[in-house]
Amino acid sequence: MKTNIGVFFGGRSTEHEISVISASQAMHAIDKEKYDVTPIYISKQGHWYTGNALSDVANYKDIPALLARCEEVYMKPVFGDYNLYKCKKPLFGSNILAHIDVVIPVLHGSNGEDGIFEGVLESTGIPFAGCNTLSSANGMDKITMKMILQACDIPVVDYVWFTDKQWFSQRDELIARIEDKIGYPVIVKPANLGSSVGIGRAVDRRQLIEKVDEAEKYSTRIIVEDMIEELQEINCSVLGDCDEYQTSVCEEPIKSGEILSYEDKYMGGTKGTKGMQSSQKRIPAELPDDETRRIRFLAGETFRVLSCHGVSRVDVIIDRKTRDIYVNEINTIPGSLSFYLWEATGIPFDSLMDRLVQLALKRKREQGLKTVSYDQNIFSLGGGVKGTKGIK
Repeated sequence: MKTNIGVFFGGRSTEHEISVISASQAMHAIDKEKYDVTPIYISKQGHWYTGNALSDVANYKDIPALLARCEEVYMKPVFGDYNLYKCKKPLFGSNILAHIDVVIPVLHGSNGEDGIFEGVLESTGIPFAGCNTLSSANGMDKITMKMILQACDIPVVDYVWFTDKQWFSQRDELIARIEDKIGYPVIVKPANLGSSVGIGRAVDRRQLIEKVDEAEKYSTRIIVEDMIEELQEINCSVLGDCDEYQTSVCEEPIKSGEILSYEDKYMGGTKGTKGMQSSQKRIPAELPDDETRRIRFLAGETFRVLSCHGVSRVDVIIDRKTRDIYVNEINTIPGSLSFYLWEATGIPFDSLMDRLVQLALKRKREQGLKTVSYDQNIFSLGGGVKGTKGIK
């Protein structure tokens, strides 16, 4: 029997539509001679569906009609149970719809790329490609990520962070701190979103207030970063695990304004149907050899220190004046899975998907060698409730 790959996508995220596009690309790239594919779409309301019609992006123009052709499903939060169950149990026969051998999450943004969904997968023990709960959470949150990178001597721009409640209770103090530590211009970002959602540039106090008020609509944590005025943005993908990985060629995205926008990334002359690879870019980026080597090293180090797995994309920025290089962020489930960078590096999309499956199975084998319980029954030692006071 062929290995059955469950591809999860959609989700309760502002990047829902991009996830659908990325997953469609991934599913079509999987070698059907070697693998079976089960698409599992998570609606914006959090319901799971499966069906062959979910593989075609064109069907999402009318989602209610699409879902009417599909089966609503779920998985049990039971370790070792890799089955996909029908929500509507039949009168006769089993309600098991499929057995999933490996999961490839193609969920972008909140509730999918941030460790929440990865925690669900880890609780069942099913092999899956990509970052685990810890590295997903750290990679998604721009504040935590920068703290870790700084501690590991990976360069990042100066920043100030705070919560939405702090913004309303300590606004004047936070503004003063931002102006004193960073100065204008600055970039304001929700801490845990991608695809340039909620991001804005501020050149003075009035704009700062306006952009933070916008960003806090999307996240409880806000980060304000020093904006390098003459910057060059470069992306590099990393494939493998934190102990053994390789880096791709670099790309330079072409932006239409001062900030690489959602439209720049996903709607560059393609009406949003081709995903991240449709955006305007130079591949490979036109850089001196020493800068290319430095960027690929920093991308690999970022992947390593965050304990990443699978395929990620690390975005860096170069100060055109000083040629200083800073890591901007990591995308632990990048748009289009960065397949276009790997094709330019010599790894076709179908081979990339095969590598992800093998990485998932390898991690599962390695986890099976670890001790997960301590064989000691404390209840047999004669202790009751009173005997547990010293146990923490």
